[in-house]
Amino acid sequence: MRYQALGAESSAFVKNALLAAATAVSAAAFAAPAEAAGTAAGTTISNVATATYDLPGGGSGSVQSNVVTLKVDELIDVTVAWRDPSDVIGTAGATGQLLSFTITNGGNGNESYTLGTIANLGGDDFDPAIGAIVLDTNGNGAYDPGVDTVYVPGTNDPQLTPDQSVAVFVLSALPLAATDGNRGRAELTAVSKTGTGTPGTSFAGLGQGGGNAVIGATGGKGLADGFYKIQKASVAFLKSAAIADPFGGASQVPGSIITYTLAATVSGTGTLANLKITDSVPSGTSYKPGSLTLDGGALTDAADADPGSFAGTGIAVNLGNVASGATRTVTFKVKID
Repeated sequence: MRYQALGAESSAFVKNALLAAATAVSAAAFAAPAEAAGTAAGTTISNVATATYDLPGGGSGSVQSNVVTLKVDELIDVTVAWRDPSDVIGTAGATGQLLSFTITNGGNGNESYTLGTIANLGGDDFDPAIGAIVLDTNGNGAYDPGVDTVYVPGTNDPQLTPDQSVAVFVLSALPLAATDGNRGRAELTAVSKTGTGTPGTSFAGLGQGGGNAVIGATGGKGLADGFYKIQKASVAFLKSAAIADPFGGASQVPGSIITYTLAATVSGTGTLANLKITDSVPSGTSYKPGSLTLDGGALTDAADADPGSFAGTGIAVNLGNVASGATRTVTFKVKID
């Protein structure tokens, strides 16, 4: 825009109008909500407006407004997110059960947070016994016992730069009385040490760089719930015997062959770990070499690559981890002496 110079009064009018416009524009920009990864708290924003005009005798002139300087306030926002893809599976009575969370600084300044947990939330089947909050010291996103640091409020409160995140782990014990399928939840909270409140609350002079600290949409406090789930597998174990005597009958006489069948059925949910079946050869009988089987397949008597063996006094079969709903069947034969 160009102005015709009409003397001192006109020039002053132009200058004042431009100053008002510049101030309004700067104030509008300052009032816009700050965003993470946006302008850092404490940043100075300055600008000067220029007006040009034509001189009566030809040529042009110009005039600059005063400098308008503003300082960006610190916006305080924090979020907490549960990192585990689904319920963390554990067994009743287990200790050191791990929930994983991420804390993110969504504001535009460096901020420290006080962490806390809540377990008696209601709406679940049991309350985990929370033992510790652990910070991901080496930043690899995984829990490393002896490397990652146990959190102590007021001592090692995490300080995050804008947009920075940190992994945090909550370790709990699960109650012995919990039953199969029960769920329990624990909550992790992160609270800004500068302050909390309704969005827009301002703390004068407490922002990074000397400006104000303004509470953002999260109220300066983030929280998230994580869940544990009990999987409690059990095994039903049944032994039976079938007899074949030398005469084609089922009499229990010397020379008769006894076939023992050992059936292990896993129920509940999850997996029963390291299941092993052993049985002694009864007194008054002799083991029939090569008679050991697992689920109908022959096993060798030697302690070798297959899971079965005969050690001279009895048989042993390592079934490994057996999932709920599965039945594993072992058979072997003895002869009545």
